[in-house]
Amino acid sequence: MPNEIGRDWGIAVLRVMAGIIFLAHGQQKLFVFGFNGVEGAFAHLGLPIPGILGPFVALLEFAGGVALVFGVLTRWISVLFAIEMAVAVLKVHLASGFYLPNGYEFALTMCGVSVALALAGPGAAALDDRIFNRCA
Repeated sequence: MPNEIGRDWGIAVLRVMAGIIFLAHGQQKLFVFGFNGVEGAFAHLGLPIPGILGPFVALLEFAGGVALVFGVLTRWISVLFAIEMAVAVLKVHLASGFYLPNGYEFALTMCGVSVALALAGPGAAALDDRIFNRCA
């Protein structure tokens, strides 16, 4: 029993921290760069349909970050984040090598965190449990 409690709270900490990080990146895309700035950056990177993909990613990061912090739709949001981060690794950061500031280490880490949350669920203190009336 103590191992399960520790695991659930460990996952909850991971979920909240990932949510804060995605929320901050989404906030930057929405309120600093704006949709036009994100669209332009995505076009410059050669990503497809930047006018749709850019705003979608900005909204996903902002709203999805909030959702992760509160543990709402954790698995579904995490799948979307895992896809986003895999694309970021392959299409944006891979050519710059592993290390920051331009390498893929951060995006790869967030991809791994997202996959872990998609597989494990929200952990402790998640609204998913209350909304869907089940255990994590």
